[in-house]
Amino acid sequence: MMIDLGLLPLYLTTVIALLLIPGPDMLLIASSSLSYGKKVGVYASFGNATSGLILTLLAAMGVSAVIAMNPMALEVLRILGAAYLLKMGWDCIRSSAAKAPEIAQQNNLAKLLYKRAVISNLLNPKALIFFVLFLPQFVSSQLTASSGEQMLALGLLLNAMGLAFNLLLVALVGTIGKPLLSNDKFRTYQNKFMGGIFFILAIWLLASQVQNIS
Repeated sequence: MMIDLGLLPLYLTTVIALLLIPGPDMLLIASSSLSYGKKVGVYASFGNATSGLILTLLAAMGVSAVIAMNPMALEVLRILGAAYLLKMGWDCIRSSAAKAPEIAQQNNLAKLLYKRAVISNLLNPKALIFFVLFLPQFVSSQLTASSGEQMLALGLLLNAMGLAFNLLLVALVGTIGKPLLSNDKFRTYQNKFMGGIFFILAIWLLASQVQNIS
């Protein structure tokens, strides 16, 4: 057993509460679904899950704790993350109306949003600190499994629940936004809309304060 069953109900309740709190990931996935359709939103969701899996592995190995205790490393991550988001926003903003993606081009766009979701989350120092601070609270000394093994199991469960939640969000927002995808005026400005979202995420990250956990 790699998860303490006595702590599991509290863990599940806490995860659900955290998932319901709006954040950068939810904004990116929802806006992608609204602007480009469900398929793109699904890929963005899997991109988020991929970064979550990587962060889980780093947390289980103790690597993320070492990084999180280094204020300079966290600041570098924050700056790089904001710079990457600003670049994505600029690329979208300067796209001409003629370059607004057609529905038939969703495959390439979906892959692009997948990569962007992975990188933007990995470059968010708060995501890394979250795994360092949150998972160890539910590591039990009553189990024979090591703390690393327990954190891996807890992280995998967190990612599975997060992916399920995001896919439900995509289904909801994608359905609401479906009429927009057939609107020529909206299609003309959809890249600009996503560019604005990336700028908002960059400002969000730059304005956030990353605290040293040591």
